[in-house]
Amino acid sequence: MSRRVLGRQASFLTAAAIVAHTIWTSAAPALTYPLYARQWHLTTFTTTAIFAVYPVFVVAVLVLFGNLSDHIGRRETMLAGLAFSALGSLIFAVAPDVHWIFFGRAFMGVGVGLSAGPSAAAVVEFSPPHRVGQAGSATAAAQGFGMMAAVLVGGALIQYAPLPLRLNFAVLTAVLLCLIAVTWFMPNHTASRAAGHWRPRVPSIPNGVFAVFVASTAAVTGAYVLGAMVLSLGAQVARDVVASSNALVNGGTIALFALASALATIPARKLSAAKVIVLGGVTAIASSALLALAAVEHSLSLYRLAQIGAGAAYSWLLLGGLSLINGHLPVTHRAATLSALFLVAYLAQAVVALSLGEIATLYTLTTAVDIGVVTIAVLALLTLLLDLVRRKTPAKR
Repeated sequence: MSRRVLGRQASFLTAAAIVAHTIWTSAAPALTYPLYARQWHLTTFTTTAIFAVYPVFVVAVLVLFGNLSDHIGRRETMLAGLAFSALGSLIFAVAPDVHWIFFGRAFMGVGVGLSAGPSAAAVVEFSPPHRVGQAGSATAAAQGFGMMAAVLVGGALIQYAPLPLRLNFAVLTAVLLCLIAVTWFMPNHTASRAAGHWRPRVPSIPNGVFAVFVASTAAVTGAYVLGAMVLSLGAQVARDVVASSNALVNGGTIALFALASALATIPARKLSAAKVIVLGGVTAIASSALLALAAVEHSLSLYRLAQIGAGAAYSWLLLGGLSLINGHLPVTHRAATLSALFLVAYLAQAVVALSLGEIATLYTLTTAVDIGVVTIAVLALLTLLLDLVRRKTPAKR
């Protein structure tokens, strides 16, 4: 009996849902960090280390398996990634102590590392033929909706449902199992296979696209570092600024970031990648300044504006970077090159999360936020500079 295969549009939506899972899985523990800290007497460094374990394993998988889907197919690689993510979420749901949490986070990192590049490539390949250029918008929007699901669904379950440390992850596990079932019916191969047998190798960059790769990677890295500060410290900053112990209220403030991220893709669709990157860089600098001021003044209104601005900046930097690189990649190297891009972004995310956690533990949360804000502003300026250099560099044929 032959297996039914999803059509192009259904496959596009499934690929976008897998992109969304990478952020939902990453953000799912965000609102439980304060609960873990109280129940198990953890420091801020330990809770940010829980966050940072995830990108560390993402990076390790990208180094070894970044080109896997170019050889065996997107579907098979995404199925493996979703299975690891589901296992990690299940471990969170049953974890009796913090050691299990670290193991669960590692499995989540493996899952996202396997599926991040292939799902982003599949969104491009299953886009309608006349709208391939908007694949970056779809990817950025999917990540925004993934984050909203994490903080709103998680916040509601943590605050109003029983088992606040477990039910959130039980629901996520069920969602991931359903997504595995749907992914099973995607076409086996979504692109021309790369030549030769697969073997582990560091993701490579095709000839002639290095300047584009550097500018795109800088933009996506800036977005991910911005996201790292929101997800690793956001719940604790919200608790201090908003002065609320309600997980749904605090999750709602983080959801402003996600909502702005999703909506920001709409006006950017008709702009060139270069213009979107500039818009994202400038907005990142402005929103970072607002966030620092909100932390000092304990102002809810400023904090909300900063979250909205940061969400838009995240989306525009991500969208601009992905749109730029997608327009210059050969199909047989698409997943490998996107994996190289995500490798740098996730590595920076891990370093920043651990560093800010250590600073918050040794000094104060406000100090950590201030340093994070400066880091984001510097990355945004670097992104603008690199894109300017890229545009002034003659393209090599």
